[in-house]
Parts: sequence; C-alpha cells; structure tokens
Amino acid sequence: MMNFVKTYTLFTDHDVYLFKEGKHYKLYEKFGAHSVEKDGVKGVYFSVWAPNAKKVSVIGNFNNWNHREHILFPRWDQSGIWEGFIPALSWGTLYKYAIETAQGQILEKSDPYALSWEQNLQAASMVSTNWYEWEDKEWLEKRWKKNSLDAPISVYEIHLASWMRNEDHPELFLNYRDIAAKLVTYITEMGFTHVEFMPVMEYPYDPSWGYQITGFFAATSRFGSPQDLMFLINELHKNNIGVILDWVPSHFPGDANGLHRFDGSYLYEHEDPRKGFHPDWKSYIFNYGRNEVKSFLISNAVFWLDRYHADGLRVDAVTSMLHLDYSRNEGEWEPNIFGENVNLEAKTFLQEFNTAVYKEFGDNIITIAEESSDFPMLTKPVHDGGVGFGMKWMMGWMHDTLFYFKEDPADRKNHHHKLTFSSMYMYNENYMIPLSHDEVVHGKASLIYKMKGDEWQKFANLRALYVYMFTHPGAKLLFMGDEFGQTNEWNFKKSLDWHLLQYTVHKGLQTLVKDLNHLYKSETALFENQFNQNGFEWVEANDQDNSVYIYLRKGKKRDDVFMVILNLTPNVLDYKVGVNSGTQWEVVLNSDDEKYSGSGVVANIFREDRDEWMNRPKSISLNLPPLSGIVLRQRKDKNYKLNRIKQHKK
Repeated sequence: MMNFVKTYTLFTDHDVYLFKEGKHYKLYEKFGAHSVEKDGVKGVYFSVWAPNAKKVSVIGNFNNWNHREHILFPRWDQSGIWEGFIPALSWGTLYKYAIETAQGQILEKSDPYALSWEQNLQAASMVSTNWYEWEDKEWLEKRWKKNSLDAPISVYEIHLASWMRNEDHPELFLNYRDIAAKLVTYITEMGFTHVEFMPVMEYPYDPSWGYQITGFFAATSRFGSPQDLMFLINELHKNNIGVILDWVPSHFPGDANGLHRFDGSYLYEHEDPRKGFHPDWKSYIFNYGRNEVKSFLISNAVFWLDRYHADGLRVDAVTSMLHLDYSRNEGEWEPNIFGENVNLEAKTFLQEFNTAVYKEFGDNIITIAEESSDFPMLTKPVHDGGVGFGMKWMMGWMHDTLFYFKEDPADRKNHHHKLTFSSMYMYNENYMIPLSHDEVVHGKASLIYKMKGDEWQKFANLRALYVYMFTHPGAKLLFMGDEFGQTNEWNFKKSLDWHLLQYTVHKGLQTLVKDLNHLYKSETALFENQFNQNGFEWVEANDQDNSVYIYLRKGKKRDDVFMVILNLTPNVLDYKVGVNSGTQWEVVLNSDDEKYSGSGVVANIFREDRDEWMNRPKSISLNLPPLSGIVLRQRKDKNYKLNRIKQHKK
C-alpha cells in the first residue's frame, strides 16, 4: 500500500533535547497539526509522541479513516516522536491518530495538541489555527498593575454554559461572541476587575463542568471557534477586565480517544494506581516524574497565557496533587522517600511550572492555587523553598464564615471566634477569598439559603457577609448568581435565574455587591496592604455577647483608614467604639440601607466622648442596624485628596 506521507520536521535537535529534559515550554509550536508548505505544495505537518507504538498513521475524513494510507515516520533519535507532511490538507480537516500498540491493537486517538475538536461521540480533532488580530495592546502594556498584589482584585467566576442561555431557545448555548456583548456590559457595571472562566479547554462530559479535559490545547467548540473565544477575551481586555482561566494539570478522564494509555502504555499517567488513579473522580493522574509529561503540561500553561492572552491561571485540585494520601485509605498509598505524604514529584512540577510562566510573562500574569490544606509556603518564591504561586484560595476562611452564618444569631456567641480565626493566619500566604461554585452544588444549597432566618434575615445576613468579605484582607472571588441571591442551587444545564432581579431584595443585594466592588476598587485602604500586616487591626474582636466585630483597614498613608463594624444579631444596638485622638469618622456604606432592600436603620454617629474606651483615648457612639455591616471612613487632612466611591448608574 502506498504511503502518502512525506518526510518533514519542525523539530530541531535542541527541541528534542529540551522535550526529553522536561524543559521545552512551547511544544505547541512543534506538536500537533500545522499548516506548512513543502516543495511549493501546501499541506499539513503532523507530529505526535507515541514512543511505544509499532506504527502511527493519520486517519480522517480525507482518507475514509483508513489507517493504512498515511503512515507517519518515527524520528531516528529515540524521542518517540512520529511525524510527517500530508499534501493538500487544509483548515477544517477532521483527523485522528491510528496508533498500533506493541500488542497489535489499533487505538484511535484524538491529537493531544489539537486546537479544535468536534462536539460529538467521534470527537475527532480538527486542523485549525490560533491566528487572530488582537486589539488589546493597551491592556497588555498596563496589566501588570491590574495583577499586582497592591491592586484591587475582585473576580467573577463564570461557567460559560450556564451563565446565560439563548432566551428563545434555552437548550442552546450562546456563542463566545454573544456572551462577550452581554458579559462586558455586566462586569463593567458590577465593578469586578477580573473574570474567571471555569475550564474552556475541550471536555466530553457536561456534568464534569469542564474539569475532565481531553483537548488540553483546544478551546471547547460548544461555544464557537478558537477565534470566537479570542474575541471574548479581546473585548474584556479592551474594557479593562482581566481574564483568569481554570487550568487542570491534576488529572484527565479515561475516554478512549484521550490521553489514557495513549500508545497502549501508561504514557501520560503514572503506572502505579496508588499514584496514577484518582479514586474520587475515577480519572487518571499525570506522571509528574516523567520529563516529557512535564514539558506537555507546562507548554499547555504557557499556551493559554501566550496564544489566548490569559492574565492568570487558577490551578485546580492542587491539594490532590501534593498529597499522596489524598482521598486514600491506609495501604492505598505509598509514602515518599522521607516516609511522608507529600508527592515530591508533583511539588517539583508545580515549582517548575510557576518558575516557567513567571519567567516568560513576569508580573503580567498571576497563578492561583486552589488548595485546601495548610501546605507550607505555597505562595512563597521557589528560590526560598516555596512553591511559587502568586495566590492561593483561602478555603479556611470560606468554611468558617459559612459555618458561622448558618448558625442562629442567638447561638452565634458560642461560635464567635469562627470569624476572628482567619486573622491568625491571613498573612501566612497571599490569599484570595473565595465563595466559589463548589459551595452551591450537590445539595449544599445556594448561598442565600445557607443563611439563617426568614427571608428578610437571610438577605440581611448575606449582605453583612459580603461587607465582611469585601473588607477582609485579600483578593476576592464570587461565583455567578451569588451577587443577586440566586435561590436555586447552581444547575450547569440551564441559565442563571436572572428573572429574580425583578424582586427588590435580589436587586438590592446586587446593588450592594456593585457598591462594594466600586468601594474596594477606589479606596486604597481596602487593597494597598491586603497582603501585609500593616493593613489590618482589630478594634474589638471579643464581644461575643453582642456578636459585634470591629476592625480597621489601613492604606500606606497614615490617615488612610477605614473602620468596619459588623452587628450579626437582629437587634438594633447603640454601640460605643474606641477611636484615636484627632480622628473623625463618616459612614460611607451601610448594608441595611433601603437601597439594598434593608430595613433602613441609619448608622448615625450620635455622640463623641473624650473618655478612654477599647484601649483608645476617645470614643464615638453610633446606631448599629440589625444584621448589618457598616463601613466608616476616617476624614482626611485637608490637603489629602479624598478618593470617593465612583458614581455609577443604578
């Protein structure tokens, strides 16, 4: 049978050397399907890593999926790379690799480096391109300021399939371009600084929400082409909105056309099931000790930051990566060489990943670890022995806070220090405070229905929680729908319940989140020192009888100070607060305000005294509305420019 494949390569000897050393971080420029020209003839160059295969051929709609006609050539250098040029193919061609294993079995595998996949059971790869005329140069030049630890970072977490659907045909997804028009307007109005997309990489199984990825280099075609996703990111950037992508280097599904036993051997996954199989997700764990796998994964991270102009990666399931005993019983895992439970290969991989992306992109990007244990030094520099992430999710804050707000206000005095405990460790790492999708699924109830009490109390509690969240040190993350009090649990199969905004309590909650975002972004005291100990000070942390909490947030300038008071009982209190000499205070936000659908109790400062109180030389007395958070600003010196909350349309 005649072979229609011509010899061709994009690999240099140095490329192969770096690949085998685990140090090639732009493999997407070499592997996969690339439109090229050979001897004046246009066609497509294919290359794939399958070191244990007896034969590899390209099958597709151009050869009736016949594995005998287009056989790739193995490289001579023992790299395990198969490659070749097929004339007359072009963009849109559907293809797979037919891989003959050492046992003689023919596996049909989609291309691990394909830029597009089909949306069907066949899920063939598609010859595609990442070419796009970007218009976000202005954003790219200044984004280091937006991703800085000194900048306000408020993230809106989105699942693209269920944020908003086609109104006339709710069973249909919106295209990336349709989403762009609606999302840019909404994020701009709401005041979030960044969006975070749950995985946009190709995945076969909708209930996985995108976390079981098969096409690591492919933008999911559910919502359009690679260029459509680029358009969405481009539009967000043009409107000063950063884009964070969820990235999943922790595991992959066992789909027949995916990475699992790719060439008939355990190629991408660890052969030992104690390290290579995930008992919770029934998926397969990458072999972080294999250099070629490290090159694949770090190249994938660089790819999304490079080709899609992503501003950050939030790395999923880091806890499961770092712990050999994660979700395993005794005898189901093997300790490391020190007799401990840390996966040293995974830790080294994450250090190399962080080192690589920060070396390539500098402070223009940020990496964020979704990590729920107290694994040390996650956000410390690699050269100091840390793992090198920019931030990690503050899961302890989330669990303690939600536990507290589920409690009856009458019983909260017994759990008072659930809300003060985070101040014991808030500066151990660079934290992002998350209220994420994980908290509103699987029978956990929506955020509004986690709150205690009748409808009024539920909304008052959630408004107070948001004041606490937005004034607590650290970056913020809020899942879609939480900003207006979505009542149903999140359902990935349908749109959010946007119709709830016709009700004043939902509209009021949304208005509060909007005002909190604008306050957080415009007031330096709330973000300048959010990752260092100069930014926070307790005024009253121990009044459990009244469930009152008072703390200061401080900027870099001496008189740039905010005070936050939480009254987490349904009682109106006349409350005396210790203040420093020479300070004057004004209330700038009250979550019980009528515009937020609160009861309208005014947080009025009705008295100032020169007597010592709370270990401070003076005091003020004020009304504390029920189940509320109020924010006060210290009036500045006359010649100090006052930053005011930006006016925005209601």
